[in-house]
Amino acid sequence: MFFLCRKLSLSRFRHHFPLRLRRFLGENPNPTTHFSTLPDNQTKRPEKSRLDGVEHKTLKVNGINMHVAEKPGSGSGEDPIILFLHGFPELWYTWRHQMVALSSLGYRTIAPDLRGYGDTEAPEKVEDYTYLNVVGDVVALIDAVTGGDKAVFVVGHDWGAMIAWQLCQYRPEKVKALVNMSVLFSPRNPVRVPVPTLRHVFGDDYYICRFQKAGEIETEFKKLGTENVLKEFLTYKTPGPLNLPKDKYFKRSENAASALPLWLTQEDLDYYVTKYENKGFTGPINYYRNIDRNWELTAPWTGAKIRVPVKFIIGDQDLTYNFPGAKEYINGGGFKRDVPLLDETVVLKGLGHFLHEENPDVINQHIHNFFHKFL
Repeated sequence: MFFLCRKLSLSRFRHHFPLRLRRFLGENPNPTTHFSTLPDNQTKRPEKSRLDGVEHKTLKVNGINMHVAEKPGSGSGEDPIILFLHGFPELWYTWRHQMVALSSLGYRTIAPDLRGYGDTEAPEKVEDYTYLNVVGDVVALIDAVTGGDKAVFVVGHDWGAMIAWQLCQYRPEKVKALVNMSVLFSPRNPVRVPVPTLRHVFGDDYYICRFQKAGEIETEFKKLGTENVLKEFLTYKTPGPLNLPKDKYFKRSENAASALPLWLTQEDLDYYVTKYENKGFTGPINYYRNIDRNWELTAPWTGAKIRVPVKFIIGDQDLTYNFPGAKEYINGGGFKRDVPLLDETVVLKGLGHFLHEENPDVINQHIHNFFHKFL
């Protein structure tokens, strides 16, 4: 899970009354934004996606061995490609429902384990997990699956969304159109170093701050147990800051349900657990340890805009949607200013951070309907 506010200036949150009043009166200040209430069957367990026909391969990209899952479409060789980029703590597997559904509609669907995750190589150095490294992997992967001369559709979630935003800044010619979920575009603020700012606003227990010291959180996760850690992250649905106070986090109240949500089976959880027990958490957490380094490296893109067609989808129960300033950024015109080709922002009521797994049918429809415009 990851969200970094653009400004993180506390004073900017004091002037919300006019916006709230407009909402109360029924006016939508941003015509590209709409709220969607899911049908009554949203709480039903998603049908198990048949993964028959998913091909697994290892490709050499940008100097590392990358595991890639692929489910072909019609097999004609001309099928449009959708590249799926996962977040934390996920794997290619998080896109299983999308791969099955969209390949049946004629798309060639491709989902890698990103650098440091799952069956993809995990470099040892912390500094090998910057935006530039990971976007370099993605560009090399696009070249490998297209022959180097075609653009692809991209779908991102969480850290995958962050990587997708950066891909569109550095190499927009590689992206036909983008569907991003959960994490808004975060323009670089030239005067605010991210992690110290987050520490000032949220305190030392904020999860991003807790991830900074090499080895520390991994030791705590090991004591807690891989399955418990993944279960708690994947089922987190509190629309507020995620804090991890030492020796006190992931403590459920006595009345809190311990059962898995309908969208996450024990079989799904077991798959994640197996991969994280084999690889560990260090590679994925190294992404967080490069947040300030990314800020330094991306100085040349200060003020840059996203100039590819975009649809953005977020759940109203997602901690990222409830992050200070997020709703104002969406509804006040800032998001559209920074992403001029933003086609639509969809806020799905009742869904949390893992919306593409919580209600895959709705997400699959949004993805197809948007990408179909560019075929």
